[in-house]
Amino acid sequence: MRGRLLPLAVALAVLLADRVTKIWIVANVSIWDIHPVIPGFFSIIHSENEGMAFSILADADSHWRGLVLIGISLCVLGLIVWLFWQATSLRATRERAHSPYALALLLGGALGNLYDRLFRGSVTDFLDFSIGSYHWPTFNVADSAITVGAVLLALEMLRGRRTAEA
Repeated sequence: MRGRLLPLAVALAVLLADRVTKIWIVANVSIWDIHPVIPGFFSIIHSENEGMAFSILADADSHWRGLVLIGISLCVLGLIVWLFWQATSLRATRERAHSPYALALLLGGALGNLYDRLFRGSVTDFLDFSIGSYHWPTFNVADSAITVGAVLLALEMLRGRRTAEA
């Protein structure tokens, strides 16, 4: 259990940071208001994403969309929890394991977005970046944690593959 406490604290910190920032945005920024932080590069924009990443399924029938997205979220969350449990158990026996911290980032982010879906019906996004004519879809703290966790896992897998080939 001891090997799980710090990664669980990371997951909880991500969930807490995600909830606090989303609560603040909903309370203080009107929907679709744009607040430039670094003009031409970074703005705060309150948007509500009823779909998945990049607004996939946002235009689908709302009843089915909600059920499908919550079902997918629960399945992915279950997989992350299983991998996390396995990684922290394997780490204790000194066998190779996926990084519990990368999985903790995925877990905290998945819980943050699932919370929004379950209790609000949409996910609050507010971080908006652009460079020239290129505009990245608006995202949130949970999305950031999920992305960083996924990149860390991919790097670990690539590093493991190179070690196995050597």
